[in-house]
Amino acid sequence: MRRGPVGRRRGPVTDPIGVSERRLGGYGRVTGQQQYVADIQLEDTLHVKLVHLDCGHARIHSVDSAAAAAVEGVRCVLTASDLPQPVPRFGPVYEDKPILAVGETKYHGQPVAAVAAESKEAAEVAAELVRVDFEELPGVYTVAAALDPSSPLVQEPELRPNDPLNRTNVLRERHYGWGKIDTARADLIVENVYRFPMVTHFAIEPHGFIAAPEEDGIAVWSATQNPFQMQRIIAGVLKLPLARVRIIAPDPGGAFGGKQHPKYEPLVALLALRTGRPVRLILSLEETFQEVRRTSCEIHARTGFNHDGTIAFQDIESNFLMGAYADIAERVIAKSNYLACGPYRVPNARIWVRALLSHTTPSTAFRGFGTPQVAWAHESQMDDGARRLDLDRVEMRLRNLARKGEAFVPDDTPADGEWAESVRKAASAIGWDAPLPAGHGRGLAVAIKASATMGASYAIVRLHADASATVLAGTSDMGQGARTVLAQVAARELGIPLESVRVVMGDTAIVPFDLQTSASRSTVFMGQAVLRACQDIKNQLSHEAPPPLGEGRVGDSEMSLSDLLRARFGTVRGEVIGVGSMRREFRPDHPLGETASFYEFSCTASEVAVDQETGEILLVRHVTVADVGKAINPLQVEGQDEGAAVMGLGHTLMEQLILDDRGRIRNLGALDYRIPTSKDLPLEMRSLVVENSDGPGPYGAKGAGEGGLMPTSPAVASAVAEATGIVIRELPLTPERVWQEMQRERQRLRVGEGEP
Repeated sequence: MRRGPVGRRRGPVTDPIGVSERRLGGYGRVTGQQQYVADIQLEDTLHVKLVHLDCGHARIHSVDSAAAAAVEGVRCVLTASDLPQPVPRFGPVYEDKPILAVGETKYHGQPVAAVAAESKEAAEVAAELVRVDFEELPGVYTVAAALDPSSPLVQEPELRPNDPLNRTNVLRERHYGWGKIDTARADLIVENVYRFPMVTHFAIEPHGFIAAPEEDGIAVWSATQNPFQMQRIIAGVLKLPLARVRIIAPDPGGAFGGKQHPKYEPLVALLALRTGRPVRLILSLEETFQEVRRTSCEIHARTGFNHDGTIAFQDIESNFLMGAYADIAERVIAKSNYLACGPYRVPNARIWVRALLSHTTPSTAFRGFGTPQVAWAHESQMDDGARRLDLDRVEMRLRNLARKGEAFVPDDTPADGEWAESVRKAASAIGWDAPLPAGHGRGLAVAIKASATMGASYAIVRLHADASATVLAGTSDMGQGARTVLAQVAARELGIPLESVRVVMGDTAIVPFDLQTSASRSTVFMGQAVLRACQDIKNQLSHEAPPPLGEGRVGDSEMSLSDLLRARFGTVRGEVIGVGSMRREFRPDHPLGETASFYEFSCTASEVAVDQETGEILLVRHVTVADVGKAINPLQVEGQDEGAAVMGLGHTLMEQLILDDRGRIRNLGALDYRIPTSKDLPLEMRSLVVENSDGPGPYGAKGAGEGGLMPTSPAVASAVAEATGIVIRELPLTPERVWQEMQRERQRLRVGEGEP
């Protein structure tokens, strides 16, 4: 059920907070008028085509570009030997990824050359003429291979000269723990291995990049979630001051983390400076698949339970397959595995996690930031324990959930919500205790993500003489509705109509610094920055007239805000400018360098019907509950939660990047990689929002947008287990996998082997 009034209001100014205002910029998106990177046409632009090898791992003996360079219209062909030496490398944490492959290709699709030509057709013809003499090599494509000391090294040891692990394929190991795991006792010990596959973001807009030389530097257009990081990295590669690198970030057509960190921006910037011309590189969907994915993993979980269902200990060993380069994946595993025990009271814990290198597409940030993987394990363990102890699965969770204010992870933020309330809401909405038809099952799962990001968000608000306002924010609006929420905050604080607020984003030459658009942080961090910038304006105006601002009037006077601005400021001072920020400092004493600013807690309940002959899963009902503190725009919150849930259903039921034994992705593109369509959605879907105004954001808001995805897989798998009697610990739950497991179970029962 949709919450709150919808749409723009006319007449007196009223409070826009908690109102489902129409999304700013939404009309352009749904009508096709929105301008994306691929729509930008600069005069005299060169078109770029990349040259790839069709294998996962190869040694490059030589690259001959002479024939390509001779094609009419070709203006530049770049190979690694044409780049500054040593070849520049970049990355958000480790600077390990070269602009073009050096010596070896490390993953399927890594480019060995780039062609810039007057037309797209000429670039494509020339790219076909680049001759690469290469030798295909054995590769590391699985967790087992990455851990095998006899496997080839993915990265050269000299990239990490002071790292004792540099002669292994372990990029990083992390150890967390508390209590006394070695002496902890339990009435039941449950031990299992869980596998989560490679999946890709599949944003509707593929990645695209444009760069153009400017008189005093360079401008780069990219649908990035992180323009200021992009500015820093490109400036480092080109050895330019930050002030001479301008990043323009049009609203992305979906991102989900895949556009958070640099891909080919440094390459197009270098090509633009090399040719003195604007250049554009628009990846195909297939090429985009080769560049971004979620981190796949194997998790070995050993959980001890007391007879009453309370957790005695958690002993978890995780191996995450990061890919050929680090990107941000090591941070993904660090943060998610710090909460690998879930939102529960766990007196004794040992968590050991490895970030493994492999000859596969580098993994990066993805909605949930590692939480879907760890939730798949800890929630499946809870279900296994409940079955063996003959306890209700909901009651099992209620007995273990941390209570508000309770410290459930050492030296971190205590539980910041009444999480049991969310579980009860979900169970009630799904009809947990109601009888089920044959072949049906219900499941419920919870997940938690620590949403915190070191750094700062800044906002500038310009209050003009006519009482309209311009908000300058470094946030990206990739479809989540950040522009609308920031406008609602400004309208509320300044007491002006929403129609009088304009939000400007996405240009480092105009907007102030924002760390990034990620981690469900925009409403909290940038929302607070905008609120404080508006408060700064009100403080300045308080010297001119009695506070407060509101209803378009000033204090108790009959003077309107616009009258005051014109009378006191006029054309001489022009406008009032407010500045606000929200910052979090680095914590060197903390394992992650920071504590959670808030937790995104989510609960999902699902009912399924399983065809006992084919293994096909029908989603009957699906309920998500999101603890958001305060829903500034309720319809957007529900939309975010539902969208996340659908993405989670894709991960659960169908999505997987499939590699052959040469490391090649065999299901590139929309025809072969399945994501949910409208035909795959649950027959009934509900999103419930919990509001207690207990978050650190404006008016008590917390972040939203990732929670609906995080517990989806274990909830659906739990329902499948109830419907079929089989327990599956590897995703996705395709009809083939479900059918095969049902056949195995029937065979076991025939020969009397007992439970799964």
